[in-house]
Amino acid sequence: MHLYNAWLPPPLVEETKKEKESFARVVSLVRDSYLPGDPHSVYSSLKWVSVIDLFIKAKSDLCLEDVTALVQLGMTIFYASSDKLYAQVRWGNILVKILNKYRKKLTLTVQWRPLYDTLITAHFSRSTGPEGWRVKQRHFETVTSLVRACRRFFPQGSASEIWSEFSSLLENPWHNSSFEGAGFVKLFLPTNSVDKDFFSHVWIERCIELWNSIPNCPFWNSQWASVLARVIKNYDSIAWEPLLSILFAKYLNMFEVPVANSGSSYPYSVLVPRNTRFLFSNKTSTPSKAIAKSIVYLLRPGSSAQEHFDNLTNLLEQYYHPSNGGRWTYSLDRFLLFLVIMFQKRVQHEQMTSNGSECLEHLLGKAERSSFVTTVLKLIDRGQYSKNDHLSETVATATSILSYVEPSLVLPFITTRFHMALETLTATHQLKTAVTSVAYTGRPLFFTYLSSLVENTDSSDGPNSLIDLLVISLSNALLGLDANDPPKTLATMQLIGSIFSNMAALEDNSDNLLPNSAICFSEWLDEFLCRLFSLLLHLEPNSVTNESGNSVATSGTFLVEEGPYYFCMLEILLGRLSKSLFTQALKKISKFVQSNILPGAVAEVGLLCCACMHANPEEAVVHLVQPMLSSVVTSMNGTPRTGYVGGNYNLSLKAKASISPALESAIDYQLKILSVCISYGGPHLLRCKDKFKEAINLAFESPSWKVNGAGDHVLRSLLGSLVLYYPIDQYRCVLHHPNAHPMEKWISTKDTLDDESPSPKWHVPVEEEVSFANELMSLHFQSALDELLKICQEKLHTDTGNEKEHLKVTLLRIDSSLQGILSCMPDFIPSFTNKKAEDSVQSLFLVAGAAGAVVGSSEMRVRAAEIIHEASRYLLEEKSDDSILLILIIRIMDALLNHGSLEYDEWSNHRQAWRLESAAIVEPPINFITSSHSYGKRRPLWALVDKAYMHNTWRSSQSSFHLYRTSRDVSPSSSAVLLLHDLLSLALHRYETVRSLAGKSLLKMLKRWPSMISSCMVPLTDNLANPTAPEYALLGSCTILSTQTVLKYLTKDAKAFSSFAISVLKSSHHESLKAQKAITELFVKFNIQFTGVPRNIFKASNISSDTPIFADLISQIGSMGFDTNGLHWRYNLMANRVLLLVVMASRNDPHSSPTVLSETAGHFLKSLRSQLPQTRILAISALNTLLKESPYKISADSSSENSSVVSQSSVEGALVEVFQEEGFFNETFNSLSNVHIISDTESSSSRGHYGNSSIQSVADKSITYFYFDFTASWPRTPNWISLLGSDTFYPNFARIFKRLIQECGAPVLHALKSAIDEFTKSEERSKQCVAAEALAGLLHSDVNDLLNAWDDWLMAKLQEIILAPSVESMPEWASCIRYAVTGKGKYGSRVPLLRLKIMECLLRPLPHTVTTTVVAKRYGFLAAALIEVSPPKMLEAELLVHNSLLKELLANMIHSSAQVREAVGVTLCVLCSNVELHRSIQYSHTDEMVSSGTSDELEIHWSQLLSEQAAERSTRIQKTTHLDSVEAQTEGALESGTTSDSDDVKWLETLLHFVVAALKSGRSLYLVDILVSILYPVISLQDTPNKDLSTLAKAAFELLKWNNFREPYLGKVVGIVLASADDPNWRVRSATLTYLRTFMYSFLTYLSSNYSSIFDVDFLVREHAAAVLAGLMKGVEDSIAEGFRNRAYEKANVILKKRKQSNGRRASYSVASIHGAVLALTACVLSVPYDMPSWLPEHVTLLARFVGEPSPVRSTVTKAVAEFRRTHADTWNVQKDKFTEEQLEVLADTSSSSSYFA
Repeated sequence: MHLYNAWLPPPLVEETKKEKESFARVVSLVRDSYLPGDPHSVYSSLKWVSVIDLFIKAKSDLCLEDVTALVQLGMTIFYASSDKLYAQVRWGNILVKILNKYRKKLTLTVQWRPLYDTLITAHFSRSTGPEGWRVKQRHFETVTSLVRACRRFFPQGSASEIWSEFSSLLENPWHNSSFEGAGFVKLFLPTNSVDKDFFSHVWIERCIELWNSIPNCPFWNSQWASVLARVIKNYDSIAWEPLLSILFAKYLNMFEVPVANSGSSYPYSVLVPRNTRFLFSNKTSTPSKAIAKSIVYLLRPGSSAQEHFDNLTNLLEQYYHPSNGGRWTYSLDRFLLFLVIMFQKRVQHEQMTSNGSECLEHLLGKAERSSFVTTVLKLIDRGQYSKNDHLSETVATATSILSYVEPSLVLPFITTRFHMALETLTATHQLKTAVTSVAYTGRPLFFTYLSSLVENTDSSDGPNSLIDLLVISLSNALLGLDANDPPKTLATMQLIGSIFSNMAALEDNSDNLLPNSAICFSEWLDEFLCRLFSLLLHLEPNSVTNESGNSVATSGTFLVEEGPYYFCMLEILLGRLSKSLFTQALKKISKFVQSNILPGAVAEVGLLCCACMHANPEEAVVHLVQPMLSSVVTSMNGTPRTGYVGGNYNLSLKAKASISPALESAIDYQLKILSVCISYGGPHLLRCKDKFKEAINLAFESPSWKVNGAGDHVLRSLLGSLVLYYPIDQYRCVLHHPNAHPMEKWISTKDTLDDESPSPKWHVPVEEEVSFANELMSLHFQSALDELLKICQEKLHTDTGNEKEHLKVTLLRIDSSLQGILSCMPDFIPSFTNKKAEDSVQSLFLVAGAAGAVVGSSEMRVRAAEIIHEASRYLLEEKSDDSILLILIIRIMDALLNHGSLEYDEWSNHRQAWRLESAAIVEPPINFITSSHSYGKRRPLWALVDKAYMHNTWRSSQSSFHLYRTSRDVSPSSSAVLLLHDLLSLALHRYETVRSLAGKSLLKMLKRWPSMISSCMVPLTDNLANPTAPEYALLGSCTILSTQTVLKYLTKDAKAFSSFAISVLKSSHHESLKAQKAITELFVKFNIQFTGVPRNIFKASNISSDTPIFADLISQIGSMGFDTNGLHWRYNLMANRVLLLVVMASRNDPHSSPTVLSETAGHFLKSLRSQLPQTRILAISALNTLLKESPYKISADSSSENSSVVSQSSVEGALVEVFQEEGFFNETFNSLSNVHIISDTESSSSRGHYGNSSIQSVADKSITYFYFDFTASWPRTPNWISLLGSDTFYPNFARIFKRLIQECGAPVLHALKSAIDEFTKSEERSKQCVAAEALAGLLHSDVNDLLNAWDDWLMAKLQEIILAPSVESMPEWASCIRYAVTGKGKYGSRVPLLRLKIMECLLRPLPHTVTTTVVAKRYGFLAAALIEVSPPKMLEAELLVHNSLLKELLANMIHSSAQVREAVGVTLCVLCSNVELHRSIQYSHTDEMVSSGTSDELEIHWSQLLSEQAAERSTRIQKTTHLDSVEAQTEGALESGTTSDSDDVKWLETLLHFVVAALKSGRSLYLVDILVSILYPVISLQDTPNKDLSTLAKAAFELLKWNNFREPYLGKVVGIVLASADDPNWRVRSATLTYLRTFMYSFLTYLSSNYSSIFDVDFLVREHAAAVLAGLMKGVEDSIAEGFRNRAYEKANVILKKRKQSNGRRASYSVASIHGAVLALTACVLSVPYDMPSWLPEHVTLLARFVGEPSPVRSTVTKAVAEFRRTHADTWNVQKDKFTEEQLEVLADTSSSSSYFA
């Protein structure tokens, strides 16, 4: 049994044992409800899903056989619901919960293929259903969650099958299918024990090779990092050592942090389609969790993984510092958190299973744990005082967990940081963080002190220093209570709560956890209370308190609004005090409460009193409750009384009596304090029962509404205290720690329960309490109901004001009574249609739950409902403008109708507080201090008792909620129905607050009783269709109709669905903006959450004439979908949308008529000519969905046209009739051209979004948007060719024409010809856009007669487009060609019929007379076509095309036009990368290689040719540049342009375009040969007289810095970089250093010890080299860094000594030599910006001694010392102790100015 169930109140524990049998009965009923032969029986099983979920949430103890049977049955139902997405969502979600909860106990086998087929059918195919996109989204999330839950149950061999299924998608990294393939691999690939043999070293290398194939793509990185992380975790037998350097280089570069002056992210990351990003989403761009998991599980004894981890941390730690925050901080924060969490999980698993069969050689020992903690402490040290709250909280949490692992490392760090924060004056915010850290590590500090685990090598580091830290922090905590500093105050309270949660008891005169000499608790308690009282006196509320009397007694200060720390601290402190100390505190608190009235701190003072009551109710009643009661009764006895309680009111009284504001405020304050105080009083309050009755009567009879409201609080709280179950003595220690007796033992919910296990004490009401509660109910509920009925029936008051006041007080008394007893009054007895149903339902038991003892009876609830019904009618007739009365009666109705909803609200509010659970009260499962480990987190008993209390609260809210939902023969009682209709009337009230509250209450009722929705639909839909309905009624109706409960019901009731659809479409007469907005929002919600139409809507009914027939509904909706009906355009759009949804839902139903589909397709084809732009866009989506049969399309098996007879499509007749109308396509083209908005400022493609946002609002997009449009995105290859410009080519439009041709065949080809001819010649770009889309669809249609059409006119048309002089519409025509040659099939593997013919047409030589723009356009078209070729499956003919084009491109690299050269470079990049990828695939499949002449011809060594030419030409340009610069100095700059026109410059420009394209496109992996060879030319061409060439070189240089080279090319790159560093040209040397800075960040293992650039003759290079070195020294090996520091120090020291000996003469040292030595020291000093290692004082002091040197040395020294001071300012008070007095004087001399003006 779960701990929370074992700890339920005693009356309920026995009942929970019946839940096992109850669950077995539910499983049997589910099995009976599902009939395998009836697909619609799936729906009848859905009503049990929420019941099953109830058992899961209740943590019931279930039989494993029943759970297994349910999972198997659920999977069967899930698979049977393939066309019912909503059913799959419901069953899928509950299966995920069950599988995740019982994953380690179940023995199942789940096949992966059905799950994959479910995903493909619903989300990756054309057979899209009518469901709204929100349903589709939920379905995808559900299925993917189910796959993850089922992975561990996949049978042996599944990994191999899954890899073979998806690995083919990964072969072409430049097709979007590769992203889907990676997503599927990550999702499906199991890493369970049965498939261990599949994961070989070869497979790992293949994964890393695939990972490398797409560089700089966060999505791609995330998928592969996650896959490998799971493999690393689950298979420790794989030898990871050879791969560590590769993996850690990957991990480092996935953190997008700024290196040097570069940006933090790659400027041209590979774009992933938005649908893929959406479906396989990642919460962060950096997969921090996967990286952390991989690193933690790579750590092994004897492995170098720890060394790599150290290097990674050395580089990343600087970005944790407060001054280095940015958008990367979140990913670094998650990285730190997951590092610690994964480490904790691994160590816990190893410790709990180390005695089993685990391989001991891989277990982490103490040395490995210490190394890990030491490394992570570097990150903690940097991030502790981060300005980012999340990061500082993460650091504190990480510190807490690690302190249980290695206290000897972590706790001294905490101690040092706390003392440093106390001494720091410049950064006071550090104190709050330091206090939080001590609070989080309070328990390990106690443990370490008691067990003396820390070696006492030094008095300051021994156990005493830890206890001193606790004493100091506890003493300083008193100073932290400051009303003006909320963060520090809350941190202080958290600290106090943390410390005292660990201590078993607080007393002065016995063995205590803290030494007696350390602290005197009596004195500390006095001081604490003084500080607390001062804090309360100076509090200011954040908001005005609610005057309605309906709010809880809260004043809204930071103590109660910003976390539970205040109340928890008080509860813990007072609960742990010894009797003498508690008495001492209680007297002080009593005196404070009685002598002060603080209206601004009602909740705070009330909670203080409540904590006293909870700790010792007997004493608290005497010292707090009785004095307050006496005081308040005395105060009220002298005030006027209304007589509203007891019926002694004066009907003739007209003048309203009042009391003074001061007295009113005092009474209100005292009553509210009392109401909070008595919450846990229980039977001890009975001694004051008469006083309570008197006080409550007086409060309700007061003429002040504030006092009435305070009386409401007291009555509510008193009833709850008497009858409810709640824990008592919750905070008193009952369990001492076995290893540390003065400490409390914390326990875990996963601990095994036994007889000695502690259990909470509960308040179980005694007979006297129940009797008193019934007496109070009689006084303030029964009698108030009688008075209410009398007021409404007899109209007692002549004065309306008095009547209103009387009604308010009476209703408040009723509401207060119901709110106090919660669900203790029995619920309504429902109505049954027959005796059998009554017997079966009454015997049904689901889960146990009760809020408290039974009070009253069901009859009392029935009588109350009848009277409230009467009162509601009266108020709506007579007081409909009084919102307070209406709100009160709605609250009463809610409490009467929705049994358990008050408990559910309380549980929901409390659950939010749990999310703020502090690490201070969580002990992790691993504890090396006491060597005690557990299976779960350990918490104090009081915290677990609190959770058990809330669990009982939740159970009480659910125990009866689902009892009657599963039977159709049960309905709510007649009394409840009366109240339901009253709520419906109030939900349509003219006041928004009334409508909102009544609507929420009504929806709770409808959710419990869905059958009641039908009775509400008529008035709700009438308000929409009725022209005379007021606006407020319409708004209320829309609010209720738009809820998920009602929308779900529409799929079950044909009449309700029909009336809803028709009424929404007939609501256009409501013209106000509010009404129109509400109707639009209602329709949008209906649209996106649409799950289908009712099953019985297709069956004609002969029983009742008013039941709609499907055809009638279609005709009604269809008539509204035409432009000519005068309907508003949005309603026309909505009508068309409903028509489409209904027809799509009917497509698979056998009862639907096929003519409906045909007529609808014809209707939407006509709508393409619509004058309404939104209707045209919807028509596009509709036709894309409806045209599915494609009878004229050539099958995939046929390579040529098939002349066999083609079967006619079911919609062909209607379509032919429409498009054969004269001028149809011309009109359609004109209409569609208006959708294309061409702006002069276009900067990016608007593809797929239908142009500008001015066309469509968000609501319109929601209506016209279709899920198929989303998943069928085009292009299927990444967009990166910028020379093509931005286009407005809409692939959905092209798809329409393609589908139309495939549906109707040759007639469409002929009909389109004239329109295409006309529009291609148009001068308007928008018309050419439509022509391009139509031609693209035509060329890609692959129908019979297409080859004939190509020969007849299509080829000539394409030639005409190529030769057209206009280039304005070039982007659209390029997209047209790209679409036409796009591969067929989902993954683009099949070649379209006309691809080769189009390529051959493009390859035809151009006439010599054409302009260069036409030449560039042709190359752009060729590049667009080549992008769509699939290199792994390239045909022989396609290779020939590549070969012939390659020769042409190489010959045109020196073309005179810059535009052409750019096009040549881009096209060359695409072509060469295609060839290289094809060749690499061939080599990897050598057994499939076929020798061919084409392959041999392609071996023309283009890479070698380009490399050699680049080296020669760049060398010539450098020489020419040098000569030109000399000539320019002597002869002027007349000849400066001679080199710009040379062939070398042109050729290199083309090559640089090639390089930029390779790096932007993500194709660099297959062009790495050429990239390595031209690295030096790119570096050397940064600064030439030719500005265009230099600009290109700089662009290529910026991109090259981001390129990650692999072995064996890495060594070559290092050689080139080192050679460039010694280049004669200083500009080349400087550029090399810039490149080196980012290059070495990624590949530090190749660091050379050569630092000669420090002594470069050029000043700029020297300074640049110093900055680079400072960065490089962060991540290199310690030996290399230490060697450099020593040499730098020695050289500088020698120079300084010789300068002193020569008395200031320069001796033999040049300025460069001195400056170089100073810069070397500067690099050393700046390499540790925040630390103070032992060598730093000497280095920085030596550096400061050079301040007397002339410039530039002096300025370098001044800047370096100033930077040193800035970065060490926060910790200077501590760090300065490492300097000698002499060193500090030298630094001071450097910092001070010699002159005022210096």
